[in-house]
Amino acid sequence: MKLLFVGTHYGGGGTESHFITLSKAMLAEGHEVAAVIRFDTPIHHGLKDSGVTLYEGVFRNAFDPRGFIAVWHAINKFEPDWIIGSFSKEYWPLAVIARLRGVKLALFKHMDYPLRFFTHHFIPRLAHRFIVISEFMRGNFIARGVDATRIQMLHNPLDLDYFGADPELRRTTRAQLGYADDDVVVGFIGAMHPDKGQLPLCDALNQAMAINPKIKAIWVGDGLVVNDLKARIRQGGHAERHTWHTWAKDVRPYYAALDILAAPTLVTETFGRVSIEAQASGLPVLCSNLGGLPETLQPDVTGKLLPVGDVAVWRDTILELAGDAELRKQLSSQGRDWVAKKFSTTEIARQFAALLEDAH
Repeated sequence: MKLLFVGTHYGGGGTESHFITLSKAMLAEGHEVAAVIRFDTPIHHGLKDSGVTLYEGVFRNAFDPRGFIAVWHAINKFEPDWIIGSFSKEYWPLAVIARLRGVKLALFKHMDYPLRFFTHHFIPRLAHRFIVISEFMRGNFIARGVDATRIQMLHNPLDLDYFGADPELRRTTRAQLGYADDDVVVGFIGAMHPDKGQLPLCDALNQAMAINPKIKAIWVGDGLVVNDLKARIRQGGHAERHTWHTWAKDVRPYYAALDILAAPTLVTETFGRVSIEAQASGLPVLCSNLGGLPETLQPDVTGKLLPVGDVAVWRDTILELAGDAELRKQLSSQGRDWVAKKFSTTEIARQFAALLEDAH
């Protein structure tokens, strides 16, 4: 198949990572792939030199004629079988272009907020494939009135050549951070937003640290909750056992340094990319039993699902894993194989191709 991805957003979040990874995965599986993107952005940096044919364009809004012209030009040059979009401000222009040019259209929805009235009622009908990234999201959209036959699910792909256990990286990173071999390091990696649950996690860690002197914590990220989190750390009595690091483009050294990854979100998330990255990196995960997160692990096999915001349960589970190296090893031993079966680029590319080939 010939696939034209369109994503002219300038950011560097999860949707952009999905766009990059899926484009490259489809190319690796033998499809012809091109993309209309805004240059000098994270998507551009992620795709240049990848073999994906790149066209420059931008939709500053749904009515931007420059975006229409760029996509029209790319269709003339590339002659795709499918147009694939991921950003909501591009849904309507891509729907119009696809209809005018007779090209099939697949649209991804990554966030679980309701669509505007006309978009909600017409875009899933105009697109040949309207795809969400978790069964949790699919159920929510059906409950909001989207015809179940008009909405498909495809999980986020993960590049297992990029994420993996690296004993040498673990040794060097832990040495740089000053951790002993028998320290048990619990980490949070992600946006520092109050809804992500850092503050109750910090309370659970401080209580666990009072009981087990080998427990340490890493906080990786930036955002609104940083100052409150630092204050909570200072007040907890174990500030010297917490370290904070601003966001890094390459988080693999932090995964390598950890013994446990925590995803303690307090609000529903559509998926949980950090959870599958951690499991692919050889870590057990602790996740809130909420939203799409339960789809990212095997409870009691590759990690633990815990009650949302329950400090006592999180504390006790951290203590349980910190005190039992064999349990941590057992939970981590099956994570990478499970992620490979469910979320590898090869598997998701296969499922995506099947979704497209089955469209009428």
